[in-house]
Amino acid sequence: LPLKIDIIKHPNETDGKSTAVHAKLLAPDDVTIYKYPCIPEYKEKRHEVALIFPGPNSVSVKDITFHLQNKSKKGVRDTDGCSKEPFLKKARIEPKEEKDLNERPSNNANESAKLKKIIFIDSTWNQTNKIITDERLQGLLQIELKTRKTCFWRHQKGKPDTYLSTIEAIYYFFVDYHQEVLKENYQGQYDNLLFFFSFMYTLIKNAKCATGKE
Repeated sequence: LPLKIDIIKHPNETDGKSTAVHAKLLAPDDVTIYKYPCIPEYKEKRHEVALIFPGPNSVSVKDITFHLQNKSKKGVRDTDGCSKEPFLKKARIEPKEEKDLNERPSNNANESAKLKKIIFIDSTWNQTNKIITDERLQGLLQIELKTRKTCFWRHQKGKPDTYLSTIEAIYYFFVDYHQEVLKENYQGQYDNLLFFFSFMYTLIKNAKCATGKE
């Protein structure tokens, strides 16, 4: 996978009902599952990490780079913008030296604002509030997959069909990321993430058809 994944699992989420394990089985080197409240501190890396979760401040996948750059620039200002030292006159730079400095690759906020990790919450939607309000997740860029609809067989009553199961969210995020951020044609590179999901979906649908419930 192009990015590392942290999955924060609610302690009451039943393993047998969770689709988070699908991701761990299919991409073991890229996926880490944490059982809440045991989760990492993300504050120092907040310009490299994003949380996939719907909300009023969520942005779309195509806007990731823009918002990460803003966070990275803000981090630089927070660190360097409050100096109480008197302003020092800059040394005069000869035209040739100035040109050379401009040509060097700069280690600025824009270049460092690259997404490296994404976080998913594995929980029923009614149990997410305690995790999403945890102070360790505050200040992270929040992303919503607004155009995708769930095919999960245990749809939660009262929730919109754009609220996806964990493995669906992981899959659709990477498809959108591949096209909107990496700017590459999608040719099924991540389809295998839905291997177990597809198998179980077919199994359950056939069982419902056999009992006349479908």
